[in-house]
Amino acid sequence: MLLYEEICARLLDQIRRGVLGPGDRVASEMELAAEFNVSRITSKRALEVLREAGLVERVRGKGTFVVRALPDLSEVTMPLRGRVATPRRAARTVALVVPDLSDSYGLELMCAIEERCAEHETHLIVRRTHGRQADEEKAVDSLVATGEVDGLIVFPVHGDFYNASLLRQVLDGYPIVLVDRHLSGIPVAAVHTDNVAAARALTSRLLDQGHRHIAFLSPPPVNTSSIEDRLDGFRAAFEGGRGYAYELTELRSTLPGSTTPEAIRGDVEVIRAFRDRFPEVTAYFACEYNLARMTDRALGGDQVVVCFDSPGDSIDGPLFLHVRQNQAEMGRMAVDLLVARLRGETVPNLSYVPFELVDAEGNGSVT
Repeated sequence: MLLYEEICARLLDQIRRGVLGPGDRVASEMELAAEFNVSRITSKRALEVLREAGLVERVRGKGTFVVRALPDLSEVTMPLRGRVATPRRAARTVALVVPDLSDSYGLELMCAIEERCAEHETHLIVRRTHGRQADEEKAVDSLVATGEVDGLIVFPVHGDFYNASLLRQVLDGYPIVLVDRHLSGIPVAAVHTDNVAAARALTSRLLDQGHRHIAFLSPPPVNTSSIEDRLDGFRAAFEGGRGYAYELTELRSTLPGSTTPEAIRGDVEVIRAFRDRFPEVTAYFACEYNLARMTDRALGGDQVVVCFDSPGDSIDGPLFLHVRQNQAEMGRMAVDLLVARLRGETVPNLSYVPFELVDAEGNGSVT
Protein backbone atom coordinates (compact mmCIF):
# COMPACT_ATOMS: atom_id res chain seq x y z
CA MET A 1 0.00 0.00 0.00
CA LEU A 2 1.33 3.43 -0.94
CA LEU A 3 2.05 5.93 1.82
CA TYR A 4 -0.83 8.26 0.94
CA GLU A 5 -3.16 5.23 0.85
CA GLU A 6 -2.13 4.34 4.41
CA ILE A 7 -3.22 7.82 5.51
CA CYS A 8 -6.50 7.44 3.61
CA ALA A 9 -7.13 4.04 5.22
CA ARG A 10 -6.48 5.39 8.74
CA LEU A 11 -8.80 8.38 8.28
CA LEU A 12 -11.50 6.20 6.67
CA ASP A 13 -11.32 3.88 9.69
CA GLN A 14 -11.74 6.85 12.04
CA ILE A 15 -14.80 7.99 10.10
CA ARG A 16 -16.30 4.48 10.18
CA ARG A 17 -15.78 4.20 13.96
CA GLY A 18 -17.21 7.67 14.60
CA VAL A 19 -13.94 9.09 15.87
CA LEU A 20 -14.42 11.63 13.10
CA GLY A 21 -18.07 12.54 12.56
CA PRO A 22 -19.88 14.66 9.95
CA GLY A 23 -18.62 18.24 10.12
CA ASP A 24 -15.56 17.37 12.23
CA ARG A 25 -12.22 18.92 11.35
CA VAL A 26 -9.58 16.58 9.88
CA ALA A 27 -5.90 17.00 10.67
CA SER A 28 -4.07 19.40 8.36
CA GLU A 29 -1.45 18.45 5.75
CA MET A 30 1.31 19.49 8.16
CA GLU A 31 -0.21 17.58 11.09
CA LEU A 32 -0.65 14.42 9.01
CA ALA A 33 2.87 14.69 7.62
CA ALA A 34 4.27 14.85 11.17
CA GLU A 35 2.03 12.04 12.45
CA PHE A 36 2.89 9.61 9.63
CA ASN A 37 6.46 10.86 9.11
CA VAL A 38 5.85 11.62 5.44
CA SER A 39 6.27 14.66 3.24
CA ARG A 40 3.53 17.29 2.93
CA ILE A 41 3.18 16.27 -0.73
CA THR A 42 2.10 12.81 0.45
CA SER A 43 -0.33 14.09 3.11
CA LYS A 44 -1.79 16.58 0.63
CA ARG A 45 -2.33 13.75 -1.88
CA ALA A 46 -4.18 11.73 0.81
CA LEU A 47 -6.56 14.58 1.59
CA GLU A 48 -7.15 15.17 -2.10
CA VAL A 49 -8.07 11.50 -2.67
CA LEU A 50 -10.49 11.62 0.28
CA ARG A 51 -12.02 14.77 -1.18
CA GLU A 52 -12.41 13.19 -4.61
CA ALA A 53 -14.14 10.23 -2.94
CA GLY A 54 -16.68 12.61 -1.38
CA LEU A 55 -15.61 11.87 2.21
CA VAL A 56 -14.14 15.24 3.15
CA GLU A 57 -14.42 18.82 1.93
CA ARG A 58 -11.75 21.48 2.03
CA VAL A 59 -12.75 25.00 3.10
CA ARG A 60 -10.35 27.74 2.05
CA GLY A 61 -8.75 29.41 5.06
CA LYS A 62 -10.34 26.99 7.55
CA GLY A 63 -9.16 23.49 6.79
CA THR A 64 -10.53 20.06 5.87
CA PHE A 65 -13.77 18.66 7.30
CA VAL A 66 -15.73 15.41 7.11
CA VAL A 67 -18.73 15.96 4.81
CA ARG A 68 -22.08 16.27 6.57
CA ALA A 69 -23.83 13.86 4.19
CA LEU A 70 -21.63 10.78 4.20
CA PRO A 71 -22.07 8.04 1.58
CA ASP A 72 -22.78 4.42 2.53
CA LEU A 73 -19.44 3.54 4.11
CA SER A 74 -20.08 -0.18 3.66
CA GLU A 75 -19.62 0.42 -0.06
CA VAL A 76 -16.24 2.15 0.38
CA THR A 77 -13.19 -0.01 -0.39
CA MET A 78 -9.49 0.65 -0.48
CA PRO A 79 -7.75 1.89 -2.49
CA LEU A 80 -10.12 4.78 -3.12
CA ARG A 81 -10.92 5.38 -6.77
CA GLY A 82 -13.16 8.37 -7.59
CA ARG A 83 -16.32 9.50 -5.86
CA VAL A 84 -18.32 7.05 -3.77
CA ALA A 85 -22.03 7.12 -4.68
CA THR A 86 -24.24 8.76 -2.04
CA PRO A 87 -27.73 7.24 -1.77
CA ARG A 88 -30.43 9.74 -2.62
CA ARG A 89 -32.30 10.71 0.51
CA ALA A 90 -36.06 10.92 0.45
CA ALA A 91 -37.27 14.51 0.46
CA ARG A 92 -37.70 16.04 3.90
CA THR A 93 -41.12 16.91 5.24
CA VAL A 94 -41.76 19.72 7.72
CA ALA A 95 -44.97 21.01 9.25
CA LEU A 96 -46.25 24.52 9.88
CA VAL A 97 -48.44 24.70 12.99
CA VAL A 98 -50.35 27.99 12.91
CA PRO A 99 -53.38 29.44 14.74
CA ASP A 100 -55.05 30.68 11.55
CA LEU A 101 -54.45 32.67 8.38
CA SER A 102 -55.85 36.00 7.21
CA ASP A 103 -55.13 38.76 4.72
CA SER A 104 -54.07 41.12 7.49
CA TYR A 105 -51.54 38.67 8.92
CA GLY A 106 -50.52 35.08 8.31
CA LEU A 107 -51.37 34.33 4.69
CA GLU A 108 -48.26 35.97 3.26
CA LEU A 109 -46.18 34.23 5.90
CA MET A 110 -47.49 30.79 4.94
CA CYS A 111 -47.01 31.45 1.22
CA ALA A 112 -43.37 32.40 1.82
CA ILE A 113 -42.81 29.26 3.90
CA GLU A 114 -44.36 27.12 1.18
CA GLU A 115 -42.23 28.69 -1.56
CA ARG A 116 -39.01 28.37 0.46
CA CYS A 117 -39.76 24.73 1.25
CA ALA A 118 -40.12 24.07 -2.47
CA GLU A 119 -36.72 25.67 -3.09
CA HIS A 120 -35.22 23.30 -0.50
CA GLU A 121 -37.08 20.34 -2.06
CA THR A 122 -38.92 19.93 1.23
CA HIS A 123 -42.56 18.91 1.60
CA LEU A 124 -44.83 21.08 3.76
CA ILE A 125 -47.77 20.05 5.92
CA VAL A 126 -50.01 22.73 7.46
CA ARG A 127 -51.93 22.24 10.70
CA ARG A 128 -54.28 24.99 11.93
CA THR A 129 -54.96 25.18 15.66
CA HIS A 130 -57.67 27.87 15.53
CA GLY A 131 -55.93 29.56 18.43
CA ARG A 132 -56.68 26.71 20.83
CA GLN A 133 -53.76 25.56 22.94
CA ALA A 134 -55.23 22.05 23.30
CA ASP A 135 -55.30 21.71 19.49
CA GLU A 136 -51.72 23.00 19.28
CA GLU A 137 -50.59 20.36 21.78
CA LYS A 138 -52.38 17.61 19.84
CA ALA A 139 -50.85 18.77 16.56
CA VAL A 140 -47.31 18.86 17.96
CA ASP A 141 -47.67 15.49 19.71
CA SER A 142 -49.17 13.69 16.72
CA LEU A 143 -46.73 15.08 14.15
CA VAL A 144 -43.71 14.13 16.27
CA ALA A 145 -45.00 10.78 17.55
CA THR A 146 -45.91 9.41 14.12
CA GLY A 147 -42.60 10.46 12.58
CA GLU A 148 -44.63 12.17 9.89
CA VAL A 149 -42.28 15.15 9.74
CA ASP A 150 -38.58 15.91 10.24
CA GLY A 151 -39.13 19.27 11.95
CA LEU A 152 -41.70 21.91 12.91
CA ILE A 153 -42.28 25.60 12.26
CA VAL A 154 -44.66 26.79 14.97
CA PHE A 155 -46.63 30.02 15.29
CA PRO A 156 -47.52 29.69 19.01
CA VAL A 157 -51.06 30.45 20.12
CA HIS A 158 -51.87 33.21 22.59
CA GLY A 159 -51.97 31.75 26.09
CA ASP A 160 -51.64 32.34 29.79
CA PHE A 161 -49.07 29.51 29.96
CA TYR A 162 -46.71 27.76 27.57
CA ASN A 163 -47.72 24.69 25.58
CA ALA A 164 -46.33 21.72 27.54
CA SER A 165 -45.96 19.57 24.41
CA LEU A 166 -44.01 22.28 22.61
CA LEU A 167 -41.74 22.83 25.60
CA ARG A 168 -41.07 19.10 25.90
CA GLN A 169 -40.03 18.80 22.25
CA VAL A 170 -37.80 21.87 22.51
CA LEU A 171 -36.05 20.56 25.61
CA ASP A 172 -35.65 17.13 23.97
CA GLY A 173 -33.81 18.77 21.08
CA TYR A 174 -36.45 18.18 18.40
CA PRO A 175 -35.89 20.53 15.41
CA ILE A 176 -38.31 23.44 15.94
CA VAL A 177 -38.33 27.04 14.76
CA LEU A 178 -40.88 29.53 16.09
CA VAL A 179 -42.29 32.39 14.03
CA ASP A 180 -43.87 35.69 15.11
CA ARG A 181 -42.98 35.23 18.78
CA HIS A 182 -40.52 33.55 21.12
CA LEU A 183 -40.70 31.70 24.42
CA SER A 184 -38.99 33.83 27.06
CA GLY A 185 -36.12 31.98 28.70
CA ILE A 186 -36.49 28.90 26.46
CA PRO A 187 -33.54 28.07 24.14
CA VAL A 188 -35.32 27.65 20.81
CA ALA A 189 -34.78 29.32 17.43
CA ALA A 190 -37.34 32.07 16.82
CA VAL A 191 -37.86 34.49 13.92
CA HIS A 192 -39.93 37.61 14.40
CA THR A 193 -40.09 41.39 14.25
CA ASP A 194 -38.27 43.37 16.91
CA ASN A 195 -41.61 44.21 18.49
CA VAL A 196 -40.07 46.45 21.15
CA ALA A 197 -38.36 48.63 18.55
CA ALA A 198 -41.39 48.64 16.23
CA ALA A 199 -43.85 49.63 18.95
CA ARG A 200 -41.51 52.33 20.21
CA ALA A 201 -41.12 53.71 16.67
CA LEU A 202 -44.90 53.75 16.08
CA THR A 203 -45.59 55.44 19.42
CA SER A 204 -42.81 57.96 18.79
CA ARG A 205 -44.44 58.83 15.47
CA LEU A 206 -47.64 59.72 17.34
CA LEU A 207 -45.68 61.80 19.85
CA ASP A 208 -43.93 63.58 16.98
CA GLN A 209 -47.37 64.39 15.54
CA GLY A 210 -48.26 66.21 18.75
CA HIS A 211 -50.23 63.57 20.65
CA ARG A 212 -49.44 63.61 24.37
CA HIS A 213 -52.08 61.25 25.75
CA ILE A 214 -51.88 57.84 24.04
CA ALA A 215 -53.49 54.51 24.99
CA PHE A 216 -52.31 50.98 24.27
CA LEU A 217 -55.02 48.36 23.61
CA SER A 218 -54.52 44.59 23.53
CA PRO A 219 -55.64 41.21 24.85
CA PRO A 220 -53.92 40.09 28.08
CA PRO A 221 -50.19 40.06 27.27
CA VAL A 222 -49.09 37.36 29.73
CA ASN A 223 -46.92 34.69 28.04
CA THR A 224 -47.56 36.12 24.57
CA SER A 225 -44.15 37.57 23.76
CA SER A 226 -45.29 39.68 20.80
CA ILE A 227 -47.82 41.57 22.93
CA GLU A 228 -45.48 41.79 25.93
CA ASP A 229 -42.76 43.25 23.72
CA ARG A 230 -45.11 45.72 22.02
CA LEU A 231 -46.27 46.95 25.40
CA ASP A 232 -42.64 47.35 26.51
CA GLY A 233 -41.87 49.34 23.35
CA PHE A 234 -44.95 51.52 23.86
CA ARG A 235 -43.87 52.34 27.42
CA ALA A 236 -40.29 53.02 26.37
CA ALA A 237 -41.39 55.75 23.96
CA PHE A 238 -42.48 57.90 26.91
CA GLU A 239 -39.08 57.93 28.58
CA GLY A 240 -38.00 61.47 29.32
CA GLY A 241 -41.54 62.65 30.04
CA ARG A 242 -42.63 63.11 26.41
CA GLY A 243 -46.26 62.32 27.19
CA TYR A 244 -48.70 60.19 29.15
CA ALA A 245 -49.29 56.50 28.59
CA TYR A 246 -52.56 54.64 29.20
CA GLU A 247 -53.20 50.90 28.96
CA LEU A 248 -56.24 48.73 28.30
CA THR A 249 -55.05 45.11 28.12
CA GLU A 250 -58.14 43.03 28.89
CA LEU A 251 -59.77 42.78 25.46
CA ARG A 252 -60.37 39.23 24.21
CA SER A 253 -62.78 39.22 21.28
CA THR A 254 -60.03 39.32 18.64
CA LEU A 255 -58.33 36.20 19.96
CA PRO A 256 -58.73 33.14 17.69
CA GLY A 257 -61.81 31.21 18.70
CA SER A 258 -63.23 34.12 20.74
CA THR A 259 -64.64 36.29 17.96
CA THR A 260 -68.37 36.09 18.67
CA PRO A 261 -70.94 38.91 18.33
CA GLU A 262 -71.39 38.92 22.11
CA ALA A 263 -67.64 39.16 22.77
CA ILE A 264 -67.24 41.96 20.21
CA ARG A 265 -70.10 43.96 21.71
CA GLY A 266 -68.57 43.48 25.15
CA ASP A 267 -65.17 44.76 24.06
CA VAL A 268 -66.72 47.73 22.23
CA GLU A 269 -68.44 48.75 25.45
CA VAL A 270 -65.20 48.34 27.41
CA ILE A 271 -63.39 50.61 24.92
CA ARG A 272 -66.13 53.23 25.10
CA ALA A 273 -66.06 53.18 28.90
CA PHE A 274 -62.29 53.62 28.76
CA ARG A 275 -62.70 56.62 26.42
CA ASP A 276 -65.27 58.20 28.76
CA ARG A 277 -62.94 57.67 31.71
CA PHE A 278 -59.94 59.19 29.90
CA PRO A 279 -61.34 61.81 27.46
CA GLU A 280 -57.90 63.42 27.20
CA VAL A 281 -56.60 60.47 25.14
CA THR A 282 -56.31 61.51 21.48
CA ALA A 283 -54.58 58.46 19.97
CA TYR A 284 -55.07 54.72 20.42
CA PHE A 285 -52.39 52.11 19.67
CA ALA A 286 -54.07 48.75 18.95
CA CYS A 287 -51.74 45.75 19.04
CA GLU A 288 -53.19 44.30 15.78
CA TYR A 289 -55.40 45.25 12.85
CA ASN A 290 -58.73 43.67 13.82
CA LEU A 291 -58.54 45.33 17.22
CA ALA A 292 -57.80 48.63 15.46
CA ARG A 293 -60.99 48.23 13.39
CA MET A 294 -63.01 47.53 16.52
CA THR A 295 -61.47 50.51 18.31
CA ASP A 296 -62.19 52.81 15.38
CA ARG A 297 -65.81 51.61 15.36
CA ALA A 298 -66.17 52.04 19.13
CA LEU A 299 -64.77 55.58 19.05
CA GLY A 300 -66.74 56.66 16.00
CA GLY A 301 -63.63 57.87 14.18
CA ASP A 302 -63.10 60.74 16.61
CA GLN A 303 -59.58 59.72 17.69
CA VAL A 304 -56.47 58.59 15.84
CA VAL A 305 -55.99 54.82 15.72
CA VAL A 306 -52.72 53.05 14.82
CA CYS A 307 -51.81 49.36 14.86
CA PHE A 308 -49.58 46.48 13.79
CA ASP A 309 -50.30 45.07 10.32
CA SER A 310 -52.95 46.01 7.80
CA PRO A 311 -54.31 44.20 4.74
CA GLY A 312 -54.10 47.35 2.64
CA ASP A 313 -56.47 47.26 -0.29
CA SER A 314 -57.03 43.48 -0.14
CA ILE A 315 -60.19 43.77 1.97
CA ASP A 316 -62.72 46.47 2.74
CA GLY A 317 -61.96 48.41 5.88
CA PRO A 318 -60.22 51.51 7.17
CA LEU A 319 -56.50 52.03 6.66
CA PHE A 320 -54.35 53.13 9.57
CA LEU A 321 -50.83 54.28 10.29
CA HIS A 322 -49.29 50.91 11.10
CA VAL A 323 -46.23 48.71 11.49
CA ARG A 324 -45.86 46.45 8.45
CA GLN A 325 -44.05 43.26 9.39
CA ASN A 326 -41.96 41.54 6.73
CA GLN A 327 -43.88 38.27 6.69
CA ALA A 328 -42.19 37.00 3.54
CA GLU A 329 -38.70 37.36 5.01
CA MET A 330 -39.90 35.86 8.29
CA GLY A 331 -41.19 32.78 6.47
CA ARG A 332 -38.08 32.34 4.33
CA MET A 333 -35.76 32.72 7.30
CA ALA A 334 -37.76 30.23 9.37
CA VAL A 335 -37.41 27.55 6.69
CA ASP A 336 -33.70 28.26 6.22
CA LEU A 337 -33.08 27.94 9.96
CA LEU A 338 -35.06 24.69 10.21
CA VAL A 339 -33.22 23.16 7.24
CA ALA A 340 -29.92 24.19 8.84
CA ARG A 341 -30.99 22.48 12.08
CA LEU A 342 -31.85 19.33 10.14
CA ARG A 343 -28.34 19.40 8.67
CA GLY A 344 -26.89 19.44 12.17
CA GLU A 345 -25.83 23.07 12.06
CA THR A 346 -26.03 25.45 15.02
CA VAL A 347 -28.52 28.29 14.54
CA PRO A 348 -29.17 31.43 16.63
CA ASN A 349 -32.00 31.48 19.16
CA LEU A 350 -33.25 34.87 18.03
CA SER A 351 -33.46 36.33 14.52
CA TYR A 352 -35.14 39.66 13.72
CA VAL A 353 -36.68 40.69 10.41
CA PRO A 354 -37.03 44.35 9.34
CA PHE A 355 -40.26 46.33 9.64
CA GLU A 356 -41.77 49.47 8.13
CA LEU A 357 -43.92 52.30 9.41
CA VAL A 358 -46.65 52.80 6.81
CA ASP A 359 -49.13 55.67 6.83
CA ALA A 360 -52.80 55.39 5.89
CA GLU A 361 -51.95 56.30 2.30
CA GLY A 362 -49.56 53.36 1.99
CA ASN A 363 -46.32 55.34 2.18
CA GLY A 364 -43.70 53.49 4.20
CA SER A 365 -40.18 53.77 5.50
CA VAL A 366 -38.00 50.80 6.40
CA THR A 367 -36.81 50.77 10.01
